[in-house]
Amino acid sequence: MTAKRIEIMDTTLRDGEQTSGVSFSASEKLTIAKLLLEELKVDRIEIASARVSEGEFQAVKNVTEWASKNGYIDAVEVLTFVDNGVSIDWMIEAGAKVQNLLTKGSLNHLTHQLKKTPSQHFKEISEVVSLAASKGIETNIYLEDWSNGMRNSKAYVFEFLEFLATQPLKRIMLPDTLGVLTPSESYLFIKEIKDKYPNLHFDFHAHNDYDLGVANAIEGLRAGADGLHLTVNGMGERAGNAPMSSTIAVINDFLPNLKIGVNEKVLYTVSKLVETFSGVMIPANKPVVGANVFTQTAGIHADGDNKNNLYFSELMPERFGRTRKYALGKASGKANIQKNLQELGLQLNDDDIKKVTQRIIELGDKKQVVTKEDLPYIISDVLDYTYEEKVKVESYVLTHSKGLRPSTTVSITINGKTFEENAQGDGQFDAFMNAIRTVFKKVHLILPDLIDYAVRIPPGSHSDALCETIITWKSPEKEFKTRGLDSDQTVSAIKATEKMLNIIIS
Repeated sequence: MTAKRIEIMDTTLRDGEQTSGVSFSASEKLTIAKLLLEELKVDRIEIASARVSEGEFQAVKNVTEWASKNGYIDAVEVLTFVDNGVSIDWMIEAGAKVQNLLTKGSLNHLTHQLKKTPSQHFKEISEVVSLAASKGIETNIYLEDWSNGMRNSKAYVFEFLEFLATQPLKRIMLPDTLGVLTPSESYLFIKEIKDKYPNLHFDFHAHNDYDLGVANAIEGLRAGADGLHLTVNGMGERAGNAPMSSTIAVINDFLPNLKIGVNEKVLYTVSKLVETFSGVMIPANKPVVGANVFTQTAGIHADGDNKNNLYFSELMPERFGRTRKYALGKASGKANIQKNLQELGLQLNDDDIKKVTQRIIELGDKKQVVTKEDLPYIISDVLDYTYEEKVKVESYVLTHSKGLRPSTTVSITINGKTFEENAQGDGQFDAFMNAIRTVFKKVHLILPDLIDYAVRIPPGSHSDALCETIITWKSPEKEFKTRGLDSDQTVSAIKATEKMLNIIIS
């Protein structure tokens, strides 16, 4: 059986822009519009509401000028109103060719908002549609609050549809304006309409107020809907609209009798661009495009991936231009470490992997996720020196207060004997070193000179990144380096110093 072709209309630039606090500039709208049509390959885009502002007018004009030159003008749509042709004039001046006319899809809205009868409303709609046709403008119709209309005034909805069937329309668009439908209602309502009007084109426009946007969209398609309205990152009023990324993935994986033209590999790119322009951050656990959704944290999952892809699913990151990652943290196992080592081109023997794994678990207890970029630093820290631990820094208090010199109180064990000392310094680490120096004088030992102090963090890391401190020491006999690793710079320096103390005493 031939697969049915479904139209995907993106309304990020119109409905999505109604997200609280979001307003795209004219240049941002043009950039997004180009990406949606040329790269993501959605069928249509709804880019604005007519009559909103001068800035909106210019944004629409920029998009329509580009679309006209590149063969996309019939895929660019504008929301319009039943307003005696004012919206039509606005569209013509802006260069748009397709209007999405907003009408009342429930008797409740018609009666209490417009205070008109159905026949009055239908007459005005007919006049606007006729005017648009005479001006070369194609018309689609929105039935605002259609979902409540089907629940509470079904006779009115079908009276409206009987009228619309006589009009020169391209599409009839059925919005769940308040996001109130259940999946079963979405299916039953749309099936009832498609059964009665099989030759009319119906789009379904789902909102996500109950987190049912994707489920409702899929049920709408199963019932026979011919098109869907989606937004990038699920942007939109209140809880937003049905999200583009996960809806597209579900269609491709679970509705084999349907065909869409959207390019999955571009979903993530578009998502990140809209995140940047809108300032609305993508939740880390958002399906398909979230930062963590293709990251395995538990070591057992990485192990399963090595053993005949035991944790395989069709939702593969490569489909969306992404890659699988294996997080390093307290839940890491040997397999996670090996996966990351492979990506870095590193090899360790089993004993060394055990040591590195234990260190990652320790760090994970303090820092939730250790990155792949941290791994070389951890390996260096763990495998750099092997020694019998004769000196142990048991505890310390670092104090830095405005107007007072930094001070440190430290407790240190040397060959089984514990010492406690307090000192001040030019900084917290200097104060720590002064306290240690005092302790070593008591046991008649001399510390080497600190001749270089270097701090590194992995490239691209954030403020909570692991920090590697490399200190170069010089004694009368030799010059040597020690490394310390921690998410706190001073603590990493203390760890490097503890290694030095063990080296000079061994």
